[in-house]
Amino acid sequence: MNTGDTVISAQGLTRRFGELVAVDSLSLTVAKGEIYGLLGPDGAGKTTTLRMLAGILDASDGVAQVAGCRLPEQALAAKDHLAYMSQRFGLYPDLTVSENLDFYADLYGVPRKNRQERVDDLLDFSSMRPFKKRLAANLSGGMKQKLQLVCALIHTPDVFLLDEPTNGVDPVSRRDFWRILYRLLSDGVTILVTTAYLDEAERCSRVGLLNQGRLMAQGTPEEIRRSMTSRILSVRSPSARQAGQVLRQGLPAALGVNLFGDTIHVTCSDPDDTARQATDLLAREGIPVKELREIAPSLEDVFVSTLGATETATPAIAGESLPAGSFATDPADGQWAVEVHDLTRRFGDFTAVDRIGFSVPHGEIFGFLGPNGAGKSTTIRMLCGLLSPSSGGGRVAGCDVTTQSEQIKTRIGYMSQKFSLYEDLTVSENIDFYGGIYGLGGQRLAERKRWAVRMAGLEGRERSPALLLAGGWRQRLALACAILHEPPIVFLDEPTSGVDPLSRRRFWDLIYDMAGRGITIFVTTHYMEEAEYCDRVALIYRGRIIALDTPHRLKTDLMDESILDVRCHRPQDLIDALSSLPGVRDAALFGAGIHVKVDEVHSVEAAIRITLDRLKVADATIEVIRPSMEDVFVSLIEREDRKKEV
Repeated sequence: MNTGDTVISAQGLTRRFGELVAVDSLSLTVAKGEIYGLLGPDGAGKTTTLRMLAGILDASDGVAQVAGCRLPEQALAAKDHLAYMSQRFGLYPDLTVSENLDFYADLYGVPRKNRQERVDDLLDFSSMRPFKKRLAANLSGGMKQKLQLVCALIHTPDVFLLDEPTNGVDPVSRRDFWRILYRLLSDGVTILVTTAYLDEAERCSRVGLLNQGRLMAQGTPEEIRRSMTSRILSVRSPSARQAGQVLRQGLPAALGVNLFGDTIHVTCSDPDDTARQATDLLAREGIPVKELREIAPSLEDVFVSTLGATETATPAIAGESLPAGSFATDPADGQWAVEVHDLTRRFGDFTAVDRIGFSVPHGEIFGFLGPNGAGKSTTIRMLCGLLSPSSGGGRVAGCDVTTQSEQIKTRIGYMSQKFSLYEDLTVSENIDFYGGIYGLGGQRLAERKRWAVRMAGLEGRERSPALLLAGGWRQRLALACAILHEPPIVFLDEPTSGVDPLSRRRFWDLIYDMAGRGITIFVTTHYMEEAEYCDRVALIYRGRIIALDTPHRLKTDLMDESILDVRCHRPQDLIDALSSLPGVRDAALFGAGIHVKVDEVHSVEAAIRITLDRLKVADATIEVIRPSMEDVFVSLIEREDRKKEV
């Protein structure tokens, strides 16, 4: 850890809620100017820990100090030195950006003298100045997160506590967000952050892995990765989903088989022997392999390996209670499950969706990507019969989106990006409520209810209020409620936002199971890895579709630039130097390294090596890599922006 003064300290920190021990004897320290990442599955105790350190929640036992103030005795004094950004927005939707900033400045007692200079600096700092007169309610999700960030920073804290700050934020906005955090670090601010994105955890000075309230591992990302005793065999295939299924069934000695985009990570003790077995298995099934090699484990490998061993697998949708013909498609629906043409939606002078058109065949997993505010949710709401198009049209499940919205609602499942359950109702009561909406009753509802509880992994928790469920359980319960009536098409709007990696994988196992039964899945996501799991992907930006193809073709056919992956200690310190080199289109953090987008590889690689030598950066590696879906996403967005500037 850093050798500077300790700013955050917890010793034996414990919090009980009745018989539940949410945080169990937690001990950690965070030094001045350090960024510490707290990781863990849903319900591990991360938010409870931050609330205790923020002085919002008293500990049941143990001691904590923040900025020299002992908690809870000096909680009021500590608040003068810290800022806390919770998972739930703390903004006032009917106030403008500037008015929200003024409100928080008054709340924190920021003097009016020189306040405007501070506000202007923060607006420039976060690229929010063009939107200062816009109501917070009309901001995209990414802009709301940035506004909440700058509101928390209005009083220049010594300590910044952030609870999963980039949930539901697109890759472009996430890059902006981390640029802001690194500027705070350079100013000496100490940061403790929880995150569901393991690539973000790679950027922290140190990380702690929390599970069931206890700290299981702690150290630098490199130390955590080295703690994994098993090895990782990476198998890349254009048919990764099928390859993963074959390897799970045919490699009983493997310690884990997990999808990572278009590759499968096989956790094993002997990579050479496992590679031979995997090659034979996939060849026998006729599944092509593009690359097979041992790789160093990532933090996500460690996370999944450590926590996956303690969890039971999520039950598959295919269960005994499903009658034959479940989720069947009506032949009258025609070739397409979803078909739209010139679909448009305006809100006053603003065009949210601008003449889009596409078709989705039955049984396809169709990914719908785009930055915050691009028009994804508006499109889904029109397709689900919740919002009327301004012009254009289409058909969903054989029904016209302009004239048969009520019929559409009975033939689809819809899971919104916001929690779609009733938090004050129990698991059982939520299922009964949705069953009633879909016209289920009697024995049929009883059968579907048993299935829903089993699918969500909630046996024994039927009487638990939905509010008390961890995120992964809530998401599976919401999915079960959305498909109680066995619809042929399911719309999932950012279904895994804020869910830990293990729960996301299990959620996608359910999606694969549905697709295997012929259900059409229409899904939006900000996790670019999840985009790889879709059969096809559409990218919408400023209301228009700018790309539509398979993930493989998007990565191979639409990227004009090459990607250099630069790995070194403290890569964030090199961003500006590399960005300014001739021939570099862009340089941005990507996991524990930097992705440098270039037009020509050899001359830029030579210039990067000269820069690394000049800055005395030791042990750096440079490798030409295949573009990721995130690289493609950002590149296409930037290309559209350049077109608009011309």
